[in-house]
Amino acid sequence: MAVQTVPTKGNLMNTKKSLALAKNGYELLDRKRNILIREMMTLIDHANAIQQKIDDAYAEAYTALQTANVTNGFCEDISNAIPYENGLKLDSRSVMGVEIPILTIEEQDDHNYLHYGLRTTNSAIDKVYTKFTEVKNLTVELAEIENSVYRLADSIKKTQKRANALKNIMIPRFEETVKFISDALDEKDREEFSRLKVIKKKKQKDAALKKAKELSAESA
Repeated sequence: MAVQTVPTKGNLMNTKKSLALAKNGYELLDRKRNILIREMMTLIDHANAIQQKIDDAYAEAYTALQTANVTNGFCEDISNAIPYENGLKLDSRSVMGVEIPILTIEEQDDHNYLHYGLRTTNSAIDKVYTKFTEVKNLTVELAEIENSVYRLADSIKKTQKRANALKNIMIPRFEETVKFISDALDEKDREEFSRLKVIKKKKQKDAALKKAKELSAESA
C-alpha cells in the first residue's frame, strides 16, 4: 500500500532516494546472510568432525581406564590428584559484525609435571591421562564451534527478518508511492496541458474575432 503523500516533485525525488537506499540495504543484508550461512555450514562440518574425534577419544580413554583399573586397581585416588582445569581463556573474533568466541586452554605451571607417583603407577595411567586430556581439548574446541554456530544462526535469523521486511514491505511501499506520485504529477501535467490548450484556442478565437471586427470596420 502506497504511503499517502503530497504528490510533488520534491517528494518524488525523496521517495526515489529512499527506494534506492532500501534496495541497496536489501542487497547488503542478503550478501551478509549468504556469508554468514557459508561460515555456519563450514563450522557445522567442523563440529561433526570434532564430535567424531571426541567419540573415538572417549572410547579409547575408557578402554585405557579399564586397563588401568585392572593393572593398578581403582584409579579414583590417582584421579583426585589431577588438578581442575582453570586456565580457560575466552577471546572473540568478528564475522560480518557477529562476535564469535575463541576458547584456548592456557598452560598452567603446575601442568608441567605429573600429579601421580611413577613408582605406584604404570604406562596405562599415562595413557589414560593423555587420552582424557585429548578429550578435554576436543570438548573445548567443540564448545567454541557450537557456540559460534548458535550465534551465527541467531544473526542469520535476524538478518533474514530485516531483509524480508525490506523486500516484502518497504521496497513495494516505496515503489507504489513513486508510482502514485508519478501518476498524480502526470495527470496534473495533462490537466495543465489541456488548460493551456483551451486558453490558447480562446486567445486564437478572440484574436480572430478582433481581426474580423477590424476588417469589418475598415470596409464600412
